[in-house]
Parts: sequence; structure tokens; C-alpha cells
Amino acid sequence: MLERLNQAMEHIERHLDQPIEVGELARIAVTSEYHFRRMFSALAGVGLAEYIRRRRLTVAGAEVLAGERTLLEIAVRYGYTSGEAFARAFRGMHGVGPGEARRAGASLRSQPRMSFRLIVEGSSSMRYRVVDKDEFRIVGRKARVPLVHEGMNPGIVAFIRGLGQETLRRIESLSDQEPKGIISVSDDLDESRAEGTELDYYHGVVTGAAVPDDMDALAVPAGTWAVFESSGPFPLTLQHLWRDVFTQWFPSNPYRSRPGPEILRTRLSQDGTEADAELWIPVERTAV
Repeated sequence: MLERLNQAMEHIERHLDQPIEVGELARIAVTSEYHFRRMFSALAGVGLAEYIRRRRLTVAGAEVLAGERTLLEIAVRYGYTSGEAFARAFRGMHGVGPGEARRAGASLRSQPRMSFRLIVEGSSSMRYRVVDKDEFRIVGRKARVPLVHEGMNPGIVAFIRGLGQETLRRIESLSDQEPKGIISVSDDLDESRAEGTELDYYHGVVTGAAVPDDMDALAVPAGTWAVFESSGPFPLTLQHLWRDVFTQWFPSNPYRSRPGPEILRTRLSQDGTEADAELWIPVERTAV
């Protein structure tokens, strides 16, 4: 899998001055567009579109300093429809406009070219199972919140605190399927998975019960799920579990992610510093 990802990275480098289709990158990597985007952002720590944008502006910056092409020629070469749009993007990355950079020979920022390699640590094993699940429904309360990669998510914390104990008890009483009890559900995430982008967060349960009038519901089609177990400091271990699933488990197993909500079932210790968790990721088997 990593070899194919690196072939896709080479394709990006050869086509920085041309349109780059995600479908073609996914074809090179022998996977779906959805999984390619997910895998890339997990491995690279940046969304695919943002990485390509930074690489183009890095190469464009070198051409600006070289002085062999006009600024408009460079703008068009790297996909900008006007000199003004190019200047805004250039300043956003390099902190200086292209004209000023050329006149003053300014120092510019660089997005290094990425490649991927596997580091085998062997210090721990990942506990997982694969489950085929019929269509089900998530019922609870929903909020649109920003994505946070490390530490507590203030938007989610404030949302849950605002629900009140009575509402939480009512939600939990509806649970009648696995994963049992209150769950945290992330859905409709931005494809870049960049910090600060928004997602739908559900604090609810999996249930076949009728939906109360004052609650939100999310219908989830039948499909296959990979279920991962984790224990450790809260919330860091859980956030690292998400990362490890995409950087370690997927490259080593004949599955890829598919569109759908990601479900986290967490049981906190009494002091709130440790947690046992199950992470449910929608998957599909790949051809061997």
C-alpha cells in the first residue's frame, strides 16, 4: 500500500503545473477516492488539496525568484485565474507578495515533498474485530462543531454540558443495540480533515426505538464495520487510536474505509483521566 501511495505522490510532483484528479491518484494507489483522502490526511497530517496547493506555491516561489517567467505566466502555469488570486495565495503562504519577493530576493517558505515509509515499532498490538451490521439508527442530540486533533474539544464539551442530566438519561434509555450505551458520533466531516473544519457531532445511542420529537436521528445503512478497542489516558489515547487505525491497521489489512459515521463508545474512570473505548469505522473489503 505504501509503495502505491508513493507512486501517487510521484504523480503529483510530475503534474504540479497541470490539473490533478483525485480519481487518478486513487487509481494509482489501487483504492477508492474516499479512502485515499482519508489515508493521505492521516499519514501526512494535512489534507490532500492543501498539500498540493502548498507544493504548487513552493515551486512557484522558486520560479518567481528565478525571474525567467512573468508573474502572470507563473500564476497561470500553477492554476490561478488571475495575478491577484495568485498574489493573495502567494502572500498567504510566503508572507510576502510575488512582486516584492522578486524585487527584494525575499526568503520564502517551503512545503517539502512528501514520501511515506513504514516504521515497525512492535511495541503493542491493536485489538479489533470485524462486524457486519444491519441498517440501524442513531438517536440523540446533534451539534455542528469544529474538528480538534489534540486534547479536549471545547465545542463538544460545552454541547454535552448543556444537555442536562435528564436529557442524557432519556437518551441512554433508548439504547437497545451494539454498541450499547451513550456513543459519540462524527459525521459529515470535511474531506481535508483539517483542524478547525466542522463536523456533525451526535451524542446519542444506537436504537430501533421511535425517535422522540425533541431529538435528532441519523439513519445508517447496513454494512461492515471494523471495531477497535483501546485503553489509556483520556482523551489522548483515543485520538491516537484514530491515527493508528489509518497509519498502521489499514496498510496491513485487506480493508479500506467507506463513507459513513465514525462511532466512539467511551467509558471513563471515576476521576476522568483514563478511558476504555471502542471505535467503530465503516469499512469494505478490498480485492486481494
